[in-house]
Amino acid sequence: MAAQRNSSDRSALVQLCLFLCLPWQAEARQIRYSVSEELEKGSFVGSISKDLELEPRELAERGVRIIYRGRTQLFALNPRSGSLVTAGRIDREELCAQSARCLVSFNILVEDRVKLFGVEIEVTDINDNAPKFQAENLDVKINENVAPGTRFPLPEAVDPDVGVNSLQSYQLSSNKHFSLAVQSRVNGVKYPELVLEHALDREEEAMHHLVLTAVDGGDPLRSGTVLISVTVFDTNDNAPVFSLSQYRVSVPENLPVGAQLLTVTATDRDEGANGGVTYSFRKLPDTQLLKFQLNKNTGEIKLSENLDYEETGFYEIEIQAEDGGAYLATSKVLITVEDVNDNSPEVTITSLFSPLMEDSPLGTVIALLNVHDLDSGQNGQVTCSILGNLPFKLEKSIDSYYRLVTHKVLDREQVSSYNITVRATDGGSPPLSTEIHFTLQVADINDNPPTFSHISYFTYIPENNPRGASVFSMTALDPDSEENARVIYSLAEDTIQGAPLSSYVSINSDTGVLYALRSFDFEQFHDLQMQVTATDSGDPPLSSNVLLNIFVLDQNDNVPEILYPTLPTDGSTGVELAPRSAEPGYLVTKVVAVDRDSGQNAWLSYRLLKASEPGLFAVGLHTGEVRTARALLDRDALKQSLVVAVQDHGQPPLSATVTLTVAVADSIPDVLADLGSLEVPQASDASGLTLYLVVAVAAVSCVFLAFVIVLLALKLRRWHASRVLRASGGGLAGLPASQFVGVDGVRTFLQTYSHEVSLTSDSRKSHVIFPQPSYADALISQESCEKKDPQSLLDDSKFPIEDTPLVPVSSVFVPFLSFKNYGWFYF
Repeated sequence: MAAQRNSSDRSALVQLCLFLCLPWQAEARQIRYSVSEELEKGSFVGSISKDLELEPRELAERGVRIIYRGRTQLFALNPRSGSLVTAGRIDREELCAQSARCLVSFNILVEDRVKLFGVEIEVTDINDNAPKFQAENLDVKINENVAPGTRFPLPEAVDPDVGVNSLQSYQLSSNKHFSLAVQSRVNGVKYPELVLEHALDREEEAMHHLVLTAVDGGDPLRSGTVLISVTVFDTNDNAPVFSLSQYRVSVPENLPVGAQLLTVTATDRDEGANGGVTYSFRKLPDTQLLKFQLNKNTGEIKLSENLDYEETGFYEIEIQAEDGGAYLATSKVLITVEDVNDNSPEVTITSLFSPLMEDSPLGTVIALLNVHDLDSGQNGQVTCSILGNLPFKLEKSIDSYYRLVTHKVLDREQVSSYNITVRATDGGSPPLSTEIHFTLQVADINDNPPTFSHISYFTYIPENNPRGASVFSMTALDPDSEENARVIYSLAEDTIQGAPLSSYVSINSDTGVLYALRSFDFEQFHDLQMQVTATDSGDPPLSSNVLLNIFVLDQNDNVPEILYPTLPTDGSTGVELAPRSAEPGYLVTKVVAVDRDSGQNAWLSYRLLKASEPGLFAVGLHTGEVRTARALLDRDALKQSLVVAVQDHGQPPLSATVTLTVAVADSIPDVLADLGSLEVPQASDASGLTLYLVVAVAAVSCVFLAFVIVLLALKLRRWHASRVLRASGGGLAGLPASQFVGVDGVRTFLQTYSHEVSLTSDSRKSHVIFPQPSYADALISQESCEKKDPQSLLDDSKFPIEDTPLVPVSSVFVPFLSFKNYGWFYF
């Protein structure tokens, strides 16, 4: 029945406490509640969502949480109901001892707003503790000669509850010798005294048994008892007396164990056993009883455990001195613990916002820090600082909170992460400090375009390249990261000779490698100019452009083209005229040829490949001029056939040939007369023909032998000249390109200096036309001649055909005749 009544009483108290748990707010950002102790876990404390002006579901979404400072978590948030509930049973006496008010303070953080709200909860007392004496039995010794009215102090009962639930009164069991008197100290604590009402007689009754009951004022009432045994002694008329009514001492909290605190002294004027004094602790809680050691014979008090100012800063101890005759005396020892700087500051990261965008504005909150020092006074005053030259600063928030905010503009491309060290230092002497380390990552934004290593690029590619050949590779770098740094390459839209650029080249969008889509022809174009664009994959994308020049290198892929003499369109053969009176070196005609290639591939040399009359004519190696090698004789045939070969200096060399017909006569009528006489040979001459043939064969043999001798002499002379030129460092590499005649220049030359002779079939007279030369058309284009040919820079080889180097010609003037036959003049 008693258990059921206690359970019913506890339930009623819980209901009463729930009724009193109403929130109240004294000031902005401060929320207050009241809750009774000993409630079940999960009991309602207050509607925190309502006081924060939030919906219950927003507690989790906004990161609302409780922040404690080195204390066991007593309360929790119920995200479903939005209320503040108890996290377990709360014992007010354990939490606040006998303080008049028991307040629990903590902060609630709304993380997405970075706002803190102070919460203060008062824990109210219930009558859950009964008064309790330090011992269950108490021995009191009294001399029989003690006068009535003498008072004997009795031990106090301790009730951890406060207010009406604390100790209210004492009661003594009924007897005929003693009564009970209750006294109150200055602090309001009640203590009992045993009062002798009637004189004692040891011989009549040597032992008295009393029961002392302590009662509190709670509902229901709770009480505690102690059994008092009173022993009656023979006469001892002097009680011990302490030297001081109160002893005071101040000791630092770091005093070592075993150190002496002080010595109390009491004297008794009696002699013998009645004058001997022993010391003992009269009233001391169990927790304090283990910290101090009292020598019962000397009164010396020593420290038996370490002191901690942060735990308890003041101790009040009551010492009892007792003589051998049962007289007692009491005195108080007041011990003050002085704080020393023995606690380093504590730094806690409440919130950390990492990674942080690099374009975050100044003042953006990075972290929320809580700083606390268990010491007091100057030792507990903490200052915080950031080590190193970092773009951050600390700002003081409410209570002991600091906000770490950005102080300068961040750039991920310069610093992608920061190792931040925050140092907290107290004001003690010497000061103590604590460092906390954490890393802040800087998130990338697309704020850097791709960049090329050069302003422009150029490369060379030989013509006739295979399709799909790799031409060039370029790389653009983007200092951003991930997608913002992924580069895509493309070509700007353009046209080359009417065709789109994309039909000539393409670029790999991922690697930046340029490929040729067709075979290039140097004779079609010498270079390609294009714009390459590098674009990153950020949002929005950034890009940069660079100019690329591709120079096509010439190769020897064109045969020399003979411009003069040209074959007539009617199938006839052109004839060149050489007078019989011509001296050696007489210019008969000039073979003019060009090569569509450039550089060394276009350098041409001429040589006489075949002649009907060997040794009669010679061809200039570099000019193509056909000249008489000796004087013409009467026996020389009227018609001379020459085969001239034109060869370039490419690798391998290419060549072309042309057949020239030279008529030996002083004038055109003589040519026609000789030709007519050759057409109708007389029968009478047949007899002399054989003689002429024999003479001709002999002459040819002589001429051939002389030709061989002359040829050997020329070869030796050229060999000697080449040795001299090589020794002096001469060669073709130094020849200016402007001295070589291009195709357009040669054609202009032919149009300017050509003479046309037309022979008709009905007249033996010649019709000769001499056009006026046009000096407006330049023979050689100065602009084209001044172009620097890359092939000439790359290839410095010597001419493979002749040992004699080419000699540049400063000016050319070659008059020649062009014959056209109109049907009857054939060779």
